[in-house]
Amino acid sequence: MPYGEQKPRSEAAHHILLEEREALTVSGVEEVERFDEGEIVMDTVRGTLVVRGEGLHIEQLSLDGGDLKVEGTIDALSYEERTQERGSLLSRLFR
Repeated sequence: MPYGEQKPRSEAAHHILLEEREALTVSGVEEVERFDEGEIVMDTVRGTLVVRGEGLHIEQLSLDGGDLKVEGTIDALSYEERTQERGSLLSRLFR
């Protein structure tokens, strides 16, 4: 790519800020799939992000802005491959 030329951005920004393993801020969140005190699974513009730890709770969630704040003891952050296409339950059952 020649100098000065930029790739068009089709996706929102995605940032992760972890402070002292006790506070996590994530931007670019599209949906929170599931959560409990030990694990939070969310879809971001860059893939499915899994947060694992202890005593996790969602302090703030803004899907309009795509921001999520988590508090608790954070042990691991990992991205998972998207293995299923989204769709209705029936469409997923009859593939």
